[in-house]
Amino acid sequence: MSRFESDFLGQLEISDDCYYGVQTLRGKENFHITEMSNNMEPFFLIAYAYVKKAAALTNKELGTIPADVADALVWACDELIAGKYQDQFVTDWLQGGAGTSTNMNVNEVICNLACEKLGTVKGDSKRVSPNDHANFGQSTNDTYPTALHLMFLLRSNVLLKAVEDLVNAFFKKSEEFKGVLKMGRTHLQDAVPMTLGQEFHGWGFTIQDELKVIREAQEHLKTINLGATAIGTCVTAHPDYPAKASAKLAELTGIDFKNSEDLIACTSDCGSYVALSSAMKSLAVKLTKVCNDIRLLASGPRCGLAELNLPQLQPGSSIMPGKVNPVIPEVTNQASFLAIGLDTTVMLAASAGQLELNVMEPVITFALFMQMRVLTNACNALRTKCIDGITANAERTAQMVMNSCGIVTLLKPHLGYKVCSEMAHECYHTGKSLHQVVVEERKLLTQEEWDATFNLQNLIAPKFVQ
Repeated sequence: MSRFESDFLGQLEISDDCYYGVQTLRGKENFHITEMSNNMEPFFLIAYAYVKKAAALTNKELGTIPADVADALVWACDELIAGKYQDQFVTDWLQGGAGTSTNMNVNEVICNLACEKLGTVKGDSKRVSPNDHANFGQSTNDTYPTALHLMFLLRSNVLLKAVEDLVNAFFKKSEEFKGVLKMGRTHLQDAVPMTLGQEFHGWGFTIQDELKVIREAQEHLKTINLGATAIGTCVTAHPDYPAKASAKLAELTGIDFKNSEDLIACTSDCGSYVALSSAMKSLAVKLTKVCNDIRLLASGPRCGLAELNLPQLQPGSSIMPGKVNPVIPEVTNQASFLAIGLDTTVMLAASAGQLELNVMEPVITFALFMQMRVLTNACNALRTKCIDGITANAERTAQMVMNSCGIVTLLKPHLGYKVCSEMAHECYHTGKSLHQVVVEERKLLTQEEWDATFNLQNLIAPKFVQ
């Protein structure tokens, strides 16, 4: 069974089990770029349904569309908010037209659902029109970005939870490893002692800082242009529509949305996307640094640093028997690199707008969605498949500390920089231990003084002595 629907370009045949219509079908046929459709992000469909519900309720209140049509559209939007009919959203993420195909996809689906609710058939645009009812007082240029803002808020909240959980996992390991002595390193060379717990706490703390960065970026998303219509002049919208529609959206979502003071500026400005993408990049940079550290400290198992033991998840080679690789930090690195690259996409697209509209919003949408999706999954995988199961080689780390020339730094307040440098140089070139040079040969410290200086507590939390 099929039906025929027409627009000003002509007539197309549409399968009768489709709730989308002719304009959606044209978009589906024209755009095969990512070969991925908007329905892979449920938050996008939910967000758009909230925008259309706010519009229908506002238009009903203002009397600009029939009350029974508005009620049917609201019902249809609630169906989408409940997660139904996701397979009916078929437009590609990347599309020409600044999101028009997606906006009409939403309009046509909710209209055809409303038609059935009102007892008529799909495609009966005289009863419920995608353009004259579902889109009354609206444009793609205000509904699409408003839906994006809501989608990004919802999606970034999921990311925030993943980051918070990862931070807590680092802090939990920090407590577990608080008594594990190890050598700190700068320039990949021995520095001064610390604990493995301090190192894990540092990793958790540096990532925790990104929570604030993301939350600050979220605030930019709460300024919208709903009711701006085509370019921000509110053409075709009731004079009271913009304020009422944005207030209604805030009421429906519980998010304090507000319209921009300058709707013309807001319609073409993509600064909120740039801020959010920058926050994603910042998180990705931190994750990259931490995963690189973990991979270094887990190198081995016999011929590397071998301070950490990572969970063994899969064979690491098709030729080398028994080899196991740090696959989760590796894939987290890759997710981070992708997010960093996509930030460049957002930057270029945001700068590519001309005059009263930025038509590149679809690629911004795809880039931000992909950034948040991969970083969320990477954080969850890093926590559950790596951090939670890490163990320490405590004996090895302690031995490396006591065999290091770097611990001579603790003697600098007692013996001075020059003497300490000479002893470090001697240890380095002869292979002698610092204890051998200081206590046994030069007798600069007694054994008791050595023990007082190089006990665990003083190594990990040295006291200032002048």
